[in-house]
Amino acid sequence: MSFYASFGTVLMLLAVTAPTALLFGFFGATAARSHIAPLRWFGKGYTAIVRGVPDIAFFLFFVIALDQAFEYVRHKTLCSDWTEPVRQGSDFVVCAAAKLPLSSSPQWVHEAYGFLLAVLTFSIVFGAFAANVLYGGMRAVPHAQLQTGEAYGMSRRQVFWRILMPQMWIYALPGLSNLWMILIKATPLLFLLGVEDIVYWARELGGSKSSAFSYPHPDWRIYYFLGLLVFYLAMTKISEIVFEKLMTKLSLGQATTGGGSAAGGAA
Repeated sequence: MSFYASFGTVLMLLAVTAPTALLFGFFGATAARSHIAPLRWFGKGYTAIVRGVPDIAFFLFFVIALDQAFEYVRHKTLCSDWTEPVRQGSDFVVCAAAKLPLSSSPQWVHEAYGFLLAVLTFSIVFGAFAANVLYGGMRAVPHAQLQTGEAYGMSRRQVFWRILMPQMWIYALPGLSNLWMILIKATPLLFLLGVEDIVYWARELGGSKSSAFSYPHPDWRIYYFLGLLVFYLAMTKISEIVFEKLMTKLSLGQATTGGGSAAGGAA
């Protein structure tokens, strides 16, 4: 049953991470095109640094650093009378009250905390890629349209929300669709974060069955992983259909090849 429930874990991760990463990307893209220099440096630095670090290295390092940062803040708040150093060689030692989650917490709290760290890590990593895609989509909108809006007396905020935002999605959607596919393929990295995902259970159940049964195959993991293959291929196929319909809808009325062909077909 844990194997079947792990499919729900993966789908929940995708459902929560996708909008959260898109939100990170939106703020990163708007910061990168800001007229305020420090904010612009932050947006471009966030995109460049996260995109430049290998995903697996980021997942292995960042989760540990993030977990220790949370515990350090709680340690300073709840254990002000602690006199020993937090860093003791290669060990990170905080008081029992600062541990996340507490050792007395039920199992579901430990699982929820691990899932929260996974969502935050995935969102930061893929948010940087989304920021780059959205930034390119914003730059692809004809600048003359933005100037026309300002010439008609619209403020920068009105130009951004009424002219730039509605049109930039058609340019950003192909990149976002590719990013969504990569996010689907990256979900097996959950086992690096301590979350019992479908890859973890496929390996565990396949190995345990192979010790109990020798027929029809000495190692049943191949059947579990074939099932995962079908699952991921089905996810990507459904995603392709959804993005194709979304692209057709967004292309209507736009001055693009897709918009022109869609308008011609409608006529």
